[in-house]
Amino acid sequence: MASYRRNRPVSRRRVARVSDLHFTGVVLPGGDGEFWVSDGAVRFDPPGGPVTELTGFAVPGYVDAHCHVGIVEDGEPDLVRGRALALEDVAVGVTVIREPGSDLDTSPLDGQPGLPRFVRMGRHIALVKRYTRGLGEQLEDPSQLVDAVRRRAAEGHPWIKLVGDWIDRSVGDLAPLWPDDVLAEAVAVAHDAGARITAHVFGEDALPGLLAAGVDAIEHGSGLTADTIETMVEKGIGLVPTMIQIENFPSIAAPAREKFPTYHRHMTALHDRRKATFRAAWEAGVAMYAGTDAGGFNVHGALPREIEALSAVMPPEEAIAAASWRARQWLGFAGIDDGAPADLVIYDEDPRVALAHGALPAPSAVVVRGEPADLPR
Repeated sequence: MASYRRNRPVSRRRVARVSDLHFTGVVLPGGDGEFWVSDGAVRFDPPGGPVTELTGFAVPGYVDAHCHVGIVEDGEPDLVRGRALALEDVAVGVTVIREPGSDLDTSPLDGQPGLPRFVRMGRHIALVKRYTRGLGEQLEDPSQLVDAVRRRAAEGHPWIKLVGDWIDRSVGDLAPLWPDDVLAEAVAVAHDAGARITAHVFGEDALPGLLAAGVDAIEHGSGLTADTIETMVEKGIGLVPTMIQIENFPSIAAPAREKFPTYHRHMTALHDRRKATFRAAWEAGVAMYAGTDAGGFNVHGALPREIEALSAVMPPEEAIAAASWRARQWLGFAGIDDGAPADLVIYDEDPRVALAHGALPAPSAVVVRGEPADLPR
């Protein structure tokens, strides 16, 4: 994440809310059905009283499983900007944000009306000169990792993020940051504290040590091989491939073409084989989830693009599931279930059919925390 781009402001429209909501149509991942939204929750029995009618195709609210609300392109992040960015995500149907590393404490945003629920990791952990300058907690020595993980776990975050690999200028290519024995101890500390742990990985070499240590997920994973894919399946380790971020690899690597040609060639190769890599992971049974890496090279509100990219390596309904009901289950959030908090995306047309033809339609309504959201016009 070496440079940032500005989000464009959009005008918005609101679905009128003068009553409870009543939906009839197709409810994914099932079939024909109906439900109500009353007092912020899904109800399978009519609550009584007036209702606002919604029809079409209902999808459990989307999860952006790799989204940095607390990172901005210029200046210092703050809660005002973080709130505006989160609203850009809500506008495309995101009702849960898994924030994999942020120097800004975005916890005051959680619980605010109209904003997504957050799954946080605090500051991601890296090494000095082995990550983007100024981001995350950057340790002086790998031996400090275990204590850093212990501190992060004590903060109470449900997840902890490590930077697993980055360019090592002494070798001129991607290289692991942590020794295998240190990784194993750090992951054990996280698990003992009740936290799950994930790792940023672009290349191949860091993956075996991280997977052997027992991490719970991999972010990006563009260097997966047949062996590491098999290990992920055996251990049930999740993958957030951030496919639209990997589309940026050529521009990320371009400035290093002359000084670090091996790194440049490596990043280009990872980019060129990205679809084959992730198709192989999907076909082998790796559990994959949609994440945009918004806050890096990608703007907020890009989840439809990530779902579209995923549909190039898996069937359309599975790409939607990777951003919706399957991702919600992975992170402990209910779907469209009786009594569950109402997070919904409503489409006028079948999103599976539209996606099979190349692009998701714009939602006709988004319900977050039981209330209709403002949508772009």
